[in-house]
Amino acid sequence: VLNEGRNPVGPASFVEWQRDTHAFSGIGAAELFSLALTSGDHPEKLPALRVTSGLLSLLGVQPLLGSLWSADADQPGRDHVAVLSYRLWDRVFARDPGIVGRQVQLNGEPYTVLGVMPQGFMFTPFWATNAELVTPLALGPRAFDHSGWSLRVFARLRPGATLAQARAEVAAITARMEREFPGSNRDAQVVPLINLAVGAVRTPLFVLLGAVGFVLLIACANVAHMLLARASARQREMAVRAALGASRARVVRQLLTESLVIAAGGGVLGVGLAALGLRALVTLGRTSIPRVEGATLDSRVLAATALVTLATALVFGLVPALRTSTVRLAGTLRDGGRGTSDGPGRHAFRSTLIASEFALALMLLVGAGLMMRSFVALASIQPGFDASHLLTMQVSVSGTPEATPGRAGTFYQRVLEATRAVPGVASASAINHLPIAGDVWGWPFWVEGRPAPRPDDRQSATYRVVFPGYFETMRIPLVRGRDFTPSDRQGSAPVVIVNEWMARHYWPGQDVIGKRISLGDPATDPEWVTIVGVTKDVAQGSLTQPMGEEMYLPALQQPNYLEQPKPQVGYMTLVVRADCRRACDAAALAPAIRGAIASIDPQVPLAAVQTMDTVLRNATARPRFYLVLLGIFAVVALVLAAVGIYGVTSYSVSRRTHEIGLRLALGAEPAQLLRQVVREGMVVAVAGAGAGFCGALLCTRLLRGILYGVPAHDPITFAGVTAILCGVALAASWIPARRATRITPLEALR
Repeated sequence: VLNEGRNPVGPASFVEWQRDTHAFSGIGAAELFSLALTSGDHPEKLPALRVTSGLLSLLGVQPLLGSLWSADADQPGRDHVAVLSYRLWDRVFARDPGIVGRQVQLNGEPYTVLGVMPQGFMFTPFWATNAELVTPLALGPRAFDHSGWSLRVFARLRPGATLAQARAEVAAITARMEREFPGSNRDAQVVPLINLAVGAVRTPLFVLLGAVGFVLLIACANVAHMLLARASARQREMAVRAALGASRARVVRQLLTESLVIAAGGGVLGVGLAALGLRALVTLGRTSIPRVEGATLDSRVLAATALVTLATALVFGLVPALRTSTVRLAGTLRDGGRGTSDGPGRHAFRSTLIASEFALALMLLVGAGLMMRSFVALASIQPGFDASHLLTMQVSVSGTPEATPGRAGTFYQRVLEATRAVPGVASASAINHLPIAGDVWGWPFWVEGRPAPRPDDRQSATYRVVFPGYFETMRIPLVRGRDFTPSDRQGSAPVVIVNEWMARHYWPGQDVIGKRISLGDPATDPEWVTIVGVTKDVAQGSLTQPMGEEMYLPALQQPNYLEQPKPQVGYMTLVVRADCRRACDAAALAPAIRGAIASIDPQVPLAAVQTMDTVLRNATARPRFYLVLLGIFAVVALVLAAVGIYGVTSYSVSRRTHEIGLRLALGAEPAQLLRQVVREGMVVAVAGAGAGFCGALLCTRLLRGILYGVPAHDPITFAGVTAILCGVALAASWIPARRATRITPLEALR
């Protein structure tokens, strides 16, 4: 149950749903936060979850070791217990079976380990999949909080209850709460978990499955060509068998058995190649496909492979077998004895197979072409900052002495000074959440001089908390006004920097420098801040997300980050630009920066050490994954189609060698014969390309949800792919035809 189907809800909403809904057999909530593991010599910042009692059991998960906590752990003061992830147990505690019952230091406080989750467990694939441990969620006074949306709510339908019933109950409770507390429950929706987990990848995976099917059909068409060619060469053999009393059914069984043997060999080889390629697939799709690490060649996959192998062998071997088993002795001796071309029936069947190959290949190539253009458009997006030679890492004060009142601000400034002193560092600053890679938190604001909006229509902006020098380090241009300075601290006039989009939207045609906004309700809790600068727009949650309001607040003016910060704001992300005059490799600076921070406080944990280039690569990982796979399938389809038309054309020309020799002997020009053979091949290819063009117009509708910056019916892609395939068909027809017309009439007649 989420706001607008994707956003967290307030604690009071969860309590109301838990108490008043009847369609659910169980309901629980989870909240993402972070903890510092301070046990041992190397402190570590861990992503963690607070969950209500019973939620893990509700999800159908039981610990590998130990047990879960009881309901009384949801009360304040009894919540210092934890269940570890298998990854954390393996990495930090070396799979110690005696970990259950031991105490570990989290945020400087003792937590008792109750259990360890199974190896394959990760939280719901759409959210918090990298959580390293789980602790109880003690709401306490927050149970009456109608703001502070931070919970994701999960529920299981009661047997016999329907999704529509659950949605109606939640909607009624939400509407009642909205009347009592306006603006606190805008649009709570009940969404099936499977939609959130795989909704974003379901369509692309179906597209890839279709591409696999297309490649299979093209390969089967080539096998059918081969079987037909073999059948033509064995016409006399089949005639002799029939003359000796072999029935048609017996001949068909023999030919189908041969087809099955060929298919079985191909299936075994395919399984071997799949086993080799699976590791590369998992590596490539680790950041793109939920739970791809669990992909294995299990019994279900092998059974499906055997079934597909059997089906294709029967379907594509049956027609050649039936045609070969139809023995007409006189026709066989007449057609085969002189080495002429095959009969019209076989020629029409081969032409149909070639046309179908080209139709399928064109559809695949169009899809790959659209994905390629989409990826190029995505990669060309300017994020608003210069990601080159930039290193980032999270520095957490949670659970350390630096989190005591008055010390966090001084500590962060000392970290920045020590980092700037590291050889090879050009500049350094810090921000609460990185653009693209970090969280996107919103904060409501009110514009001075404007009527206050309705509670259910108040505006909010993405807010970032930064230290001086952030814009210089990230190379984000300031288009107007000034940057923050060390004098922008507590006690000085509150200031803010906004992005261009926000300035244009709320103060069109005006100079925004000196304008004021309030970060609290002006009627009850005014908190006026003055705009001192305007920055270029920067990508926020993703590269494709539309631009919106964004404001930057000086970190030294934020008491919630400086005065005994809570875990969710108990860290800052360090951004460091390498000095290319000394060393351009930003990643190489990480050990020296770690050492500089450890010299200030060795108990401060670091996390998420990565370059901004890596962040941008991860932002395009999913479309790159689809592009690579679809591109591979398209190239294989193109090669198979080219091989198919070349092989069939070459075989057909070889069967017409006697005819070509007669024509040459009677005075026909080689160029005329060449044009005739090429024209026949091109007619079939163009017919197949036309069918594929129409099929692509229908199938590319499925790609609309995963394309960016290119229409699904892009004329450039369609025209380019059609031209490529026609060029392949021309070459595949011209080469064997030219070779045949170079044979002398005497050699052909012999």
